[in-house]
Amino acid sequence: MRPCVVLLFVVSLLTLCEAQGTIETPVFVLKGRDLLLELHADLPEKFSFVDWKINKTVDLVRIESSGEPNVFKDFTGRLEFPDKHFSVILKNLQEADSGVYSAEAVTPTEDKPLTEYKVTVQGPVSPVKQIVDRVDSSISESCDLHVTCRTHNSHINSTFRCVDQNCSQEGGERPEVTTSGASLQVYLLNSTIICNHSNQVNWTQAFNTTEHFCSSNASPFHYGWVPAICTVTLVITAALHV
Repeated sequence: MRPCVVLLFVVSLLTLCEAQGTIETPVFVLKGRDLLLELHADLPEKFSFVDWKINKTVDLVRIESSGEPNVFKDFTGRLEFPDKHFSVILKNLQEADSGVYSAEAVTPTEDKPLTEYKVTVQGPVSPVKQIVDRVDSSISESCDLHVTCRTHNSHINSTFRCVDQNCSQEGGERPEVTTSGASLQVYLLNSTIICNHSNQVNWTQAFNTTEHFCSSNASPFHYGWVPAICTVTLVITAALHV
């Protein structure tokens, strides 16, 4: 192999290794929660301090090689430092705190990138309501349910056809993305119709059973709209959240 080719291969390999060492880690966190940013990379043998920054430009904290943190003025009272050296806990995150958080080691000769987190702070999703409209078919064993899942700024519709208590969904399987970036979905799980409104850290649900509308004991007349019988809210804790 020619020397120039070998050199190009080595340079490419070093570039790849450096990129792998600083790959962005996506993190989603619920508004108002804290977040631990851990420093996983190995530090150089001789370094002066570690700098944490936001979007490569805003200084967050400078941590001396001894582990002593010097927090920049705008973030006073908003940071904590766990036992692990050079890691940072961000307190009471708000949506405006979303961004790329990176750490680099400063040495006498270079600034070495160590870790990057792409942090997205999301608020809780709004409650979802389910409206079920029964339309009887001319076939006595058949029952059509028109379902609407509605939030404060979006909605999605679907139809469920039940024959002899066996129900299937017809249309509306694809989730609707709301104006806030959350996902609104309606689907059938066994005999339960579920409306799900969710983002990466929080979700709410409303549900009803098909038997409630299409059983032999159900009234044969048109139901009109009927709200869901239950709503569930759950917070999904993000990875790295403390």
